[in-house]
Amino acid sequence: MNRLGIIGTNWITDQFIEAALETKEYDLVSVYSRTVGKARAFGEKYGRELSYMDDLQEFFKQENLDVVYIASPNSLHFEQAKQTILHGKNVIVEKPAFSTPEEMDEIIQLANKQEVFFFEAARNIHEKSFQAIQEALPTPDKIQGASLFFAKYSSRYDEVLAGGEPNIFSLKFSGGALMDLGVYTIYVALGWFGLPKSATYTATKLPTGVDGMGTGILHYDEFDVTIQVGKMIDNYAPSQIFIDGGTLLIDQISAINEVTFVARNKEAKRFEIEAKKNPMVDEVLAFAEVMNHPTDEELGEAYEEWVELARNVNKVLYSMRQSAGIHFPADKK
Repeated sequence: MNRLGIIGTNWITDQFIEAALETKEYDLVSVYSRTVGKARAFGEKYGRELSYMDDLQEFFKQENLDVVYIASPNSLHFEQAKQTILHGKNVIVEKPAFSTPEEMDEIIQLANKQEVFFFEAARNIHEKSFQAIQEALPTPDKIQGASLFFAKYSSRYDEVLAGGEPNIFSLKFSGGALMDLGVYTIYVALGWFGLPKSATYTATKLPTGVDGMGTGILHYDEFDVTIQVGKMIDNYAPSQIFIDGGTLLIDQISAINEVTFVARNKEAKRFEIEAKKNPMVDEVLAFAEVMNHPTDEELGEAYEEWVELARNVNKVLYSMRQSAGIHFPADKK
């Protein structure tokens, strides 16, 4: 049983905890927030005895803590993950894990040195549907391109329109559409097609300095992949992979529920996919399996693949962001 501590008290944290408890591989033991009252208000609904803390150093010192899930604003992830690792605990960092390749590299090296695990919570690559598509794809010479979409209007955008600067739309907190929803598209692109030769991004910038929406292009030897993301618009079109003989239609990139192959003769064939009600279940199970069997060679290889993918996704996001002229305070560290 992995004794779980939480940093960050928002809806995605609830979804993670519900998935973790559903698997019965985790036991929630502690919640950190900026105030004890806020931590208690968040944790009491789980109906168990928890420690509620507003002091991060005391939170990390807890001996009955094996793994920490971090879902605070993006720019805070690095220092919180670093302290988690220095205290000898495994860490799961909500995507995007870190702002820059330098931060990513430092955390990976530190985790290896301390002999703990670092996971980026990119849930879609752990879903059975993602793996089904990966196995169905032909060799690169048979792929003609792809268009991957993820755009969803954020209620926080209303605050921007009113002159505010919520965390997810703030340079200070490493926000914006690419760093939020775009992570899902980059993860599946690199997971399915590998590391591109180059990547660019054209952004619609908001008064806060971040991107409200944008279009990216990942350049491969044989084809290009178009990325479109946004937090000020809604997208209803499926993502598509164009291959010899037809097109794969994917209902949504963040949590794939339906995949259909439409052949040139218009004949359609649906994949048999059993999606989890909570899309985080597959990833929390995958993380638990690695933590529960730290010496298993096969699981160790899978873990190293996840870490390398996280590193490459971070590099591509950074390159795209720089090409669009979006610079975070974290870039100057």
